[in-house]
Amino acid sequence: MTKIYAIANQKGGVGKTTSVINLSAYLAASGRRALLVDMDPQANATSGLGYNKYEMSPSTYDLLLQTTAVADMILSNAEYGLDILPSHPALSGAEVELVNAIGREYRLQQALEQVNGRYDYILIDCPPSLSLLTVNALTAARDGILIPVQCEYLALEGLSQLTQTVELVRKYLNPNLKIRGLLMTMYDSRTNLSRQVVEEVRKFFPDKVFRTIIPRNVRLSEAPSFGQPINVYAPSSPGGIAYKVLTAELMKGDQQQEVVS
Repeated sequence: MTKIYAIANQKGGVGKTTSVINLSAYLAASGRRALLVDMDPQANATSGLGYNKYEMSPSTYDLLLQTTAVADMILSNAEYGLDILPSHPALSGAEVELVNAIGREYRLQQALEQVNGRYDYILIDCPPSLSLLTVNALTAARDGILIPVQCEYLALEGLSQLTQTVELVRKYLNPNLKIRGLLMTMYDSRTNLSRQVVEEVRKFFPDKVFRTIIPRNVRLSEAPSFGQPINVYAPSSPGGIAYKVLTAELMKGDQQQEVVS
């Protein structure tokens, strides 16, 4: 059964796209069949894997408008061993074009049903907003949402709004939606603030925070400009090691859940 996760946080600059790229890459490196779905009009996940976002046609824009079959949109990256449904800046107009469309919240879910079973993991990169694009991702994410949280002041700001949105989507669109886990990013071990933020988030979300913490790391920031995931660009860097361990933690938790169920 394909695991489908949305990676979302309406607060920008929290390491959301960095996380989706590197989790996908490490899943693929671990022998899992992985698909990255870029649902952000900024298309940073697309460009972060070396593609020119302005040349991506068809893209997830066409996916939402249902003008192209999903199989014709998937790009297979042999170097990284993963597939991607790329984005294009035109995706920003999809929300307006779908304003009167019936079942507009289910467009992504319906599209991914076409590749159900083809992948072990599908990770959806969401825009930094609670828009129709994010709602589509949350509706399609039958196995939950992964929330990157920056280890800085006001880290919890907006999380209450996001959890409310999760509750609404669960009530009306996706009854299986749950918070799979919170991922602490940009951790600076030299500061008391980072440690305090981790403690505070764990207090508010007990048993939901991943043990693995992603450090603030220059190599993680550099990798997208070279169009490479961290396991290719700098696998032995602190960031590379952290995402490898995080991926193992995610897979182990999923395996344990399957045994229980």
